[in-house]
Amino acid sequence: MKLGRPRFRDLIERQLDLFERENRGDIQETQRRLDLYNAADRDEAEELYGDYVDHVEAVKELLEELRDTYARTLDEGVRDVYERQFDRMLAKRWPRFEL
Repeated sequence: MKLGRPRFRDLIERQLDLFERENRGDIQETQRRLDLYNAADRDEAEELYGDYVDHVEAVKELLEELRDTYARTLDEGVRDVYERQFDRMLAKRWPRFEL
């Protein structure tokens, strides 16, 4: 491990890259739903925002499953480090999906 470099950085970057390739449509759909909400009039806005939030939550669940599936293969002390690094890197890459 290099000093100053998170222990799981390369692994997590690859995991997030793969997630992006496999779930590109879901990520784009989240933005589309946000755009619809932002363009909506007051009568439609509440329902469209709910649709956006529901979709964000669905993508977050997929990301959490990805993180937790790998974390289960690690020893408990190391698992905590991995999960914190995953969460930080995810928040930087896609703030709306922060766990």
